[in-house]
Amino acid sequence: MRLGIGHAAFVCLVGACFAPSSALAQTVAVASGTPGKVHLLPATMETTQVGWYDNAQKPVLTVKPGDTVVMETMMHFHDALVPGASFEAMAKIRTANPGRGAHTLSGPIYVDGAEPGDVLKVRINKIVPRSYGVNMNYPGFAGQFPKLFPDGRMRFVYIDAESKVIEFLPGVYVPLRPFPGVLGVARAEPGRYSTTPPGRYGGNLDIRELIAGTTLYVPVFVKGALLWTSDSHAAQGNGEVNLTGIETAFREFNITVDVVKGQTYEWPRIETPTHWLTLGYDEDLNKALDILKSETVKFIVEQRRVAPAEAQRIMLQGWDCRISEVVDIVKGTFCFNPKNTGAKAPAPLPTKETASDYVTVARNADLNKAMDEASLAMIDLLAQTRKLDRLDAYALASVAMDCRIAPPAGGDVAVHCLVAKSLWDKPKAVAAK
Repeated sequence: MRLGIGHAAFVCLVGACFAPSSALAQTVAVASGTPGKVHLLPATMETTQVGWYDNAQKPVLTVKPGDTVVMETMMHFHDALVPGASFEAMAKIRTANPGRGAHTLSGPIYVDGAEPGDVLKVRINKIVPRSYGVNMNYPGFAGQFPKLFPDGRMRFVYIDAESKVIEFLPGVYVPLRPFPGVLGVARAEPGRYSTTPPGRYGGNLDIRELIAGTTLYVPVFVKGALLWTSDSHAAQGNGEVNLTGIETAFREFNITVDVVKGQTYEWPRIETPTHWLTLGYDEDLNKALDILKSETVKFIVEQRRVAPAEAQRIMLQGWDCRISEVVDIVKGTFCFNPKNTGAKAPAPLPTKETASDYVTVARNADLNKAMDEASLAMIDLLAQTRKLDRLDAYALASVAMDCRIAPPAGGDVAVHCLVAKSLWDKPKAVAAK
């Protein structure tokens, strides 16, 4: 690929990029119509690192609030995970680096004026993925069900950016929905930390709603914030049960950063054109749900200026909450909160198959078990109903299943997992080719 910078260009090959020395300082591009400067950040061996955060890491770029950064990302393991790579090589790299994530981080980016206690605002303007992606099941040591799916499998797929679709299995079409699995700032604690678990600093949130046109608000813990991105996805289900979505890299990840003073968040929030998303994360899904409820009540109190008891009632009345992932040590949940306070409450979750969706449901006092039961039931249902190999059903659930949490009531909590039947309908744009 080539990323032009002034009159010079970076030439990127698999795993490394090279540039004339005169190009190294030319990070600002001419771009009319933007309020701040536009910086270009290619993914090179000098601007990326694999698997860890460190708040002492030297920034690769410094920007001011209101500036835009147009960057590239790499595939996992410094672009080792590309078509032609062997599964054995990937598994060997993974097991040889315990305590470290697979993600190739682009950054960190230092934001002038960002101080601990501030909120960093990161608006995603545009995402352009590579033309290929991959889903992997590591043998017996990762994912939601490593003992039930002990065999490894690596599936590369073509990403049809024009038709905005990915033929994941023969005759199975997953909509293209690119987003960064990892987007976050440096942790407060000194030292090196794995990129696998998400936290208050953002990081590996794996929230598929974080697409172009949305904005992440994340608390700042160190001077300059130190912003990283990685784990680029072309698509992912709510749950990401086999550890991976459709993993890819971005030819262009275009963001605008700003600093919000006088606003303190305990946890990140996400703004979409129509909703605010509140988040809750913990190693225990039950505790993640408790955090989510607390964050949602807090948001409604701020948004509507009501008492906490009334906010609790509003939350339950408009409850629309999902499980983002259960495979990154720290598990994730999030709720949609409409900007329009007069919006109708969402329809009740389906309890059985509908004309548009396959549906599985599980109830348990333990949310972790309810999620396990509902998602495994969906994997089995897909294997039986669509005559899929179980590993393929596992992978399809990871990239396309939508697991939702029913409104809390009584002792048990229910998880409803849905898979759209439209995945088996060939899109018109593809059929016309």
